[in-house]
Amino acid sequence: MFLKGPTLDPVLAPLSMAEAERLVRLAEAAATARGLRVRYDGAGALLTSDGAVAGLTNLARAVCGQPAPHWREIVDEHFDRIVRWVMHPPSPPADPEHEVYLRLVTAQNIPPDWCAQLPEFLPGVHTVAATRADGAIALHLEPEHLGLTQAEATIAGLANLRGLTDEVDYVMFDGAVVAQLSGSPFAASRALVLDTVLRESLQAENPSYGVLASIPARDRLLLHVIRDESLVAALSLMTCLTTKAFACDPGPISPHIYHVHSGDWERLTDTDGHTLRPDLSPHVLNTIQPLLE
Repeated sequence: MFLKGPTLDPVLAPLSMAEAERLVRLAEAAATARGLRVRYDGAGALLTSDGAVAGLTNLARAVCGQPAPHWREIVDEHFDRIVRWVMHPPSPPADPEHEVYLRLVTAQNIPPDWCAQLPEFLPGVHTVAATRADGAIALHLEPEHLGLTQAEATIAGLANLRGLTDEVDYVMFDGAVVAQLSGSPFAASRALVLDTVLRESLQAENPSYGVLASIPARDRLLLHVIRDESLVAALSLMTCLTTKAFACDPGPISPHIYHVHSGDWERLTDTDGHTLRPDLSPHVLNTIQPLLE
């Protein structure tokens, strides 16, 4: 006899429908306690009386897996930040050239009218100028408001990304080693300066066969330096890690795994929306074939 797990909420997954209902109640209570008049739109967001939208999808990912007694504290902190930003918007950066970063974001989180205007790093993944203030990230779809052109914002954003440092943890499976980089709200965005990451954080500059890489969520970058046949086990491990992070971590970006060689990113996987499966091109197979013989 097989028991089915709880049905996931269609818009606030990875929460179950019952958990999503509880989160909505907590969010409505927190917003009301802070003087906001809100209603849930049934599609993953609270709508305020003045037309603002407070999305709950990342909050759902933040509380997922946390003990139930801690949910209220997490929700309260979230709405404290929202109210603080509404009542006291952060001042523009005093030195934009040294405070702007490039951030990777999925096209699903960008107004459709803007997608065509923003540089595309990978299909469905764009770069946006961003700054940090009061523990939150502000995206600047028009960097001209910072006094920078798009080109200037890109150059400065990449330079400042190179100045960040990574926290690196290693996961091992069947002889394969996968590095998980975190410790920064720009961890995934460090993929834009992967040469620096390989040299400084993994001590693996210019690997002959390239690396496996994934950017499942904004705070996580997964890497496997290809050296031998362990890449087969690494691909299996990264499939599990990437799928879980994309489904559960705040700020999902891409569910796919890529082969990166000489600066070129090529997708290695396909998905039906639920399952991630290998889909290696002839070019990738030719590159790694010597390791499999």
